[in-house]
Amino acid sequence: MIYLQLILSFLQVGLFSFGGGYASIALIEEQVVSAHHWLSLQEFNDLITISQMTPGPVALNSATFVGTKIAGIPGAIIATAACILPSCIIVGLISYFYFKYKNLSIIQTILKTLRPAVIALIACAGLLMITSSFFPDGTTFKITSLINFCLALFLLRKFKWNPILVMLISGLFEVGTYYLL
Repeated sequence: MIYLQLILSFLQVGLFSFGGGYASIALIEEQVVSAHHWLSLQEFNDLITISQMTPGPVALNSATFVGTKIAGIPGAIIATAACILPSCIIVGLISYFYFKYKNLSIIQTILKTLRPAVIALIACAGLLMITSSFFPDGTTFKITSLINFCLALFLLRKFKWNPILVMLISGLFEVGTYYLL
């Protein structure tokens, strides 16, 4: 039964995640935190952080992690395959029809129409991540996360530091404040 739930959950994520990994974060959260309670909100936030730091797409890394946590290696394989299957089918069909009809103006109009929806999904994912970082238990505001966020933003925007270095500094800052406070 758990395998079927993994398949159905990550088929939905793979099928409705337009715009890449960041756009899929809200859909993944809905499935693994809200619908099935496989992860807590804090575990989900940690999952997204780890998924962004490891090579590969966020949705795929998330599917693999959740599958492993819920049902071991078979769960990881099933969740990962379910996550990429819709993309493989959709990309195959779209590429066939796009190359056949790419000069039609309606095709270009459809692609331009999808852009605002993708932006909204990415914005929703960003707000979800900020909210879960600033309010890890849902109610208590975590001031160290706000300081870390502002510091990282300052280093990235003002000094144009390497994002990997900023992530390392942010991680060390969080570990330090965790043990000091």
